[in-house]
Amino acid sequence: MEHLRFVDACTEEHFAAMSRIHALGWRDTYAEAVPADYMAREITDGRWIPCFREDYQSGRARGLLLYRGDTPVACLNYGRARTENFNAGVKEGSDFPNEAYAGWGELISFYTHPQERGKGYGGKLMEEALDRLRAEGYRDCFVFVLRENRAARRFYAAHGFGWDGTQAGIPFPPDTVCIDLRYVRKL
Repeated sequence: MEHLRFVDACTEEHFAAMSRIHALGWRDTYAEAVPADYMAREITDGRWIPCFREDYQSGRARGLLLYRGDTPVACLNYGRARTENFNAGVKEGSDFPNEAYAGWGELISFYTHPQERGKGYGGKLMEEALDRLRAEGYRDCFVFVLRENRAARRFYAAHGFGWDGTQAGIPFPPDTVCIDLRYVRKL
């Protein structure tokens, strides 16, 4: 196996790699759940670059990439739990009560390149992020996952997360609503 290494996202190259992996993951994972016109219009390779840049500059969240050699294969954004409602990439129409989770850690976004799945990279990245959240003093952590993403739900369950019973509709124009679930675990 080629050399694996974690990289803290802090450059435009890192932000672009993370954004591309996110877009590839969305287009592969949600092709049946999210409207094609929304995907084509909104889920571009560069869509999340400004978000990752702003998170880094503000200290709001940290990006973490896993590289195999010189190739980024998976990425994750983590940090203090968000109390605003920016779930599943949609800013309006999401009504997910997060106030009770203030002070928790959150896995904000997490994707493995579709061609790199099934190689254990996601698990390595997950454990590194959870270790970092623990080191920062968080005792609990959550992640949002769309109900429609059964593979991710199995993955999170295998890593000690469980659905806490909360859910919210996430609208995708023009007329699709997916269900976001909150998965939690102790650190």
